[in-house]
Amino acid sequence: MHSLQSSIERLAAQSDLAQSSDARATFLEFRDALTQGKIRAAEKVVGEWHVNAWVKQGILLGFRLGELTETGCNALSFVDKDTFPARKFSRADRVRVVPGGSSVRLGAYVAPSVICMPPMFINVGAYVDEGTMIDSHALVGSCAQIGKRVHLSAAAQIGGVLEPVNAAPVIIEDDVLVGGNCGIYEGTLLRTRAVLGAGTILTRSTPLYDLVRDEVYRAGADAPLEVPEGAVVVPGSRAVKKGAAAEQGISLYTPVIVKYRDEKTDKGIELEDWLR
Repeated sequence: MHSLQSSIERLAAQSDLAQSSDARATFLEFRDALTQGKIRAAEKVVGEWHVNAWVKQGILLGFRLGELTETGCNALSFVDKDTFPARKFSRADRVRVVPGGSSVRLGAYVAPSVICMPPMFINVGAYVDEGTMIDSHALVGSCAQIGKRVHLSAAAQIGGVLEPVNAAPVIIEDDVLVGGNCGIYEGTLLRTRAVLGAGTILTRSTPLYDLVRDEVYRAGADAPLEVPEGAVVVPGSRAVKKGAAAEQGISLYTPVIVKYRDEKTDKGIELEDWLR
């Protein structure tokens, strides 16, 4: 893929793509590789996640090259860039896309055995690995990386990021459960087997309080908020202790780690195999 990367970086640096006869052909090769999971916006190398900035450059290149086109018909008509149309799945893909208004953009990788419940949306650059279930009204944003056997419950929102190109996307590792109405944004990293209770919100500015280990986790200047492996996180609050807010008894939202996964937790969140 080194030659493809060099071509994308060269084209991304050009101010006038009209002068590049190979621009669209190079982009289509790039988009096919992205859709097939051969390249990723971020990948794990020796236990650490690294951002592939050139992949984001390629996606942005597609928006620059794209022209508005009309698709669909009658009331179900759409206008979007022709470089990122909706994906069409076949039985050979082994992806269950249940009828009811879901959409996946070309340039998103969806592995065999993934289940898409309606309506849900997967944006360009996302990577969704085997055995994952994306429930109704869930969103997988651009470049988000979703591991194996993850359950994104109803109305879960996984934020996307394209710019700046070196910014880390949201990353959810294997065997994570994201509860209903959760929001995970701004490059947050959920380690393996973490559990988010319904309504939990995680961002770069959100401190995460660990009541088990008596620690507070925060995002750093060059590091995202990271949820430890096996942590069980629920919505909580912390009292404001200064000023008028303290006088009025005001509290601020904060996510809280109340335990780490055990046999009881595993049994409580076990997915029914026959649904798959």
